[in-house]
Amino acid sequence: MRLFPLLGLVILSSSWACTAPARFGPRTSVAPDATLLRVMTYNIKSGTRGLDDVAEVIRDTAPDIVALQEVDSRSRRAGKLDQAAVLSERTGLPYHAHFRTRDVFGGAYGLALLSRFPVEALAQYPLPMPKGLEPRTVVHALLKVAGREVSVYITHLVHPPFRNHIRVRQGEFIAGLMARDPRPKLLMGDFNDGPDSDTVRLLRRQMRDVFDASGSGWDGTFQLPLPFLPSIRLDYVLASDAFVPLRSRVLRVEASDHYPVVAEVRLKEAPVLGTAADAQ
Repeated sequence: MRLFPLLGLVILSSSWACTAPARFGPRTSVAPDATLLRVMTYNIKSGTRGLDDVAEVIRDTAPDIVALQEVDSRSRRAGKLDQAAVLSERTGLPYHAHFRTRDVFGGAYGLALLSRFPVEALAQYPLPMPKGLEPRTVVHALLKVAGREVSVYITHLVHPPFRNHIRVRQGEFIAGLMARDPRPKLLMGDFNDGPDSDTVRLLRRQMRDVFDASGSGWDGTFQLPLPFLPSIRLDYVLASDAFVPLRSRVLRVEASDHYPVVAEVRLKEAPVLGTAADAQ
């Protein structure tokens, strides 16, 4: 898979000012550990409930990598702000990028990445979609973590109802991309499907659901419109076998119509390749 150069999509902020996490608790390691990653996926609904509140949730949780869905850039709805850039500045995550899926309100709408780690390259792929429906995409970001290349995939699959077959096709496309990528991998996003759905089960064939492996508390990430109905699970952090899941939680905060999923994973040591002498 060929990744394209950044071409100015990722911007380095002038300061690093993450505060200690308040809503997810202290990290599991006391000493700094470059292989211990805290990641988050969050559908922010274009910041319509307040971008400051979204920034506070992210800042208080102190993640290293954030996958965002429903993010505006320069739209009238967003007050002409580049929301990814604003969130980067307000959370102290120095690398950011926005990925357009369509135009709205005079600006762009789509996915975004925030990262503490340098971004080596970015690629964006359209997902299978019938004509006339909102375009969907998957992003591949190549990060440098503890001196190694790590792949982060971000997506937002087509919304229900009656579109299971489309989500399965989109999942097959993403699974094909990841199968050709030998690096340690994370897949995060709003899958718009439940944990027992065909699409999520397909993606779990090569990736591990971090919440299933290490989650605590409720797992619902989207509150249905009527208050007496339960929340349902639509948002996921999946990790390849190169990671050890440590813990995960859904944060019940009201900055969007989705609740963010936060997970801690540890990057395993790189496998040692055998030498010609070893083979003799």
